[in-house]
Amino acid sequence: MLNLAVTLAFTLLGVALLLTGWRLWYGPTTPDRILALDTLYLNAVALLVLTGIRFASALYFEAALFIALLGFISTVALCRFVQRGQLFE
Repeated sequence: MLNLAVTLAFTLLGVALLLTGWRLWYGPTTPDRILALDTLYLNAVALLVLTGIRFASALYFEAALFIALLGFISTVALCRFVQRGQLFE
């Protein structure tokens, strides 16, 4: 049953990644693209967690945590750059 759930989750996550990539590529405004990039890294974290469940390896969970941290910092920096035109004061 767990294999079926993980396979279904991989499939739905693949669809989510495709739709997010479409929004990132064809987003009409900059905030749409920033939000798509934020969603893309969250999907990548979910993909790593699912891979960790599938292969029962803690290394994937640590990588997911690292990517989540970097994704949060990059989203904040990108929003700040778009808002002010500079990162640091």
